[in-house]
Amino acid sequence: MRELQGILARLADVTVVIVGAAVASRIRFDDATQVGFYSAFVLFAAAFALAIFPAFDVYESWRGRSKLALAGQVSLAWLVVQGCALAAMYSLHHIDSVSRLWFTYWTAMAGGLLLAWRLIAHGVLARARRAGLNVHQVAIVGPGTQCDAIVRRIDTSPATGFRATAIYNTSPDELPLASPNMTMLDTLEGLADYVRRNDVHEVWLALSLADERTIFKLVTEFRNDLVNIRFIPDVRSIALFDTSGVIDLLGVPAINLVASPLSSRALVKKELFDRLFAAAALVALTPLLIAISIAVKASSRGPVLFKQKRKGADGRVFTIYKFRSMRMHTEQAGTVSQATRGDSRITRVGAFLRKTSLDELPQFFNVLRGDMSVVGPRPHAIEHDDMYQKLVTGYINRYRIKPGITGWAQINGFRGETDRIEKMELRVAHDLYYLAHWSFWLDMRIIVATVVRGLVNDNAY
Repeated sequence: MRELQGILARLADVTVVIVGAAVASRIRFDDATQVGFYSAFVLFAAAFALAIFPAFDVYESWRGRSKLALAGQVSLAWLVVQGCALAAMYSLHHIDSVSRLWFTYWTAMAGGLLLAWRLIAHGVLARARRAGLNVHQVAIVGPGTQCDAIVRRIDTSPATGFRATAIYNTSPDELPLASPNMTMLDTLEGLADYVRRNDVHEVWLALSLADERTIFKLVTEFRNDLVNIRFIPDVRSIALFDTSGVIDLLGVPAINLVASPLSSRALVKKELFDRLFAAAALVALTPLLIAISIAVKASSRGPVLFKQKRKGADGRVFTIYKFRSMRMHTEQAGTVSQATRGDSRITRVGAFLRKTSLDELPQFFNVLRGDMSVVGPRPHAIEHDDMYQKLVTGYINRYRIKPGITGWAQINGFRGETDRIEKMELRVAHDLYYLAHWSFWLDMRIIVATVVRGLVNDNAY
């Protein structure tokens, strides 16, 4: 459902860009024959909108966030798109032929429409959430009086789509107000069972800084669950924390204890780079992609591309693309056999592609679609995820950001078969190091290292 909403939103944006240009042309030009000249400009802008808008979080959920912030993000994204489209026209030596008045009309009208449909959709969603649709359930942990305060805030902001459904009272002496729709819990085990059985999306900790033992127990309990855990402390305690981890939630400060390790600004920068890099790579590598496709098709019967379900950011499942490197074969349901050294299933062409990592090139399409990043933890088969999640501490946190074509673990030699649990533990340790130390320049270092020494590796077979 969420993917369908994203596709519809992108189609709406492209439609708005084109309609805005058409209306501006009708206003500016009397002769309709002049309009055709601007078609390339409009198509450039539509293409850039598809690539750039996701980098500004305009398709992410704005549940509980400011409308003003939404308007600012959309406006900035549209101006960046128009700047890129102008640069494209300049590179084609047609910028002098563009009517400045038409461009102004188009930018203003399309920008207004981009904001208008989102604000209308925001209002429709708000009404739906008030009616009990599209709701995120929240379990609140803390003393009774503090839980009551959070519940009142949620109840007075129904348009945000949060619904308090359970309270774990950590101070029996402070009884929360009774509510017929609220489940009262008195043990950590009861809370964990309730969260898992009822598909609770959020656990909010209304605890004091002295409750670090309780916080640790809760974070440990849900370490393998994709549940957002948020700490809502006393305002006076905020100065003790790195404010980059503090967000505004229903008008009160909340600290992300278990959430994406990258700030919104970092994610925008990373997403924008990913889309532009992937688009440039696909254009530059087109002859090579065609040559590899022909070689794969000639090497053995079967499709050119290998497709498999993998988990992406927040555990969302997507289809990953690779050049097929093995002969067609069948496996038992629920099992995926890793390639081993001297594997008879691998074709001669496939062996070369795997050795040089050229079989991974189609994943630039995954990056362009927004499923993956250029740099990040490598995604594994879903069957392997289910196994290693139970065996390797911190494994689930690899999916707090988008998986990558290459990563810190890969350039440090942790590629290929993981025939021992220790290999996966080391790979995950490198992935978690990357998450904790991410920077744009670290991504650049990993990309350069992948090209220079990472294409050929003894562990890739």
